[in-house]
Amino acid sequence: MNAQPPDPGGGGVVGPGAPSSPIDMYVYALGVVAVMFIVFFTKRYKDQKI
Repeated sequence: MNAQPPDPGGGGVVGPGAPSSPIDMYVYALGVVAVMFIVFFTKRYKDQKI
């Protein structure tokens, strides 16, 4: 499975002017949110376990 079909021109090297993926702007923010969710659910699970 490919996210994008192959280039009909035979492909080539992607230059520095190629746009980045939209998710690249949010990688650090998504990482922080993931850690916050882990801490939240871990504390919640420990509170119920008692």
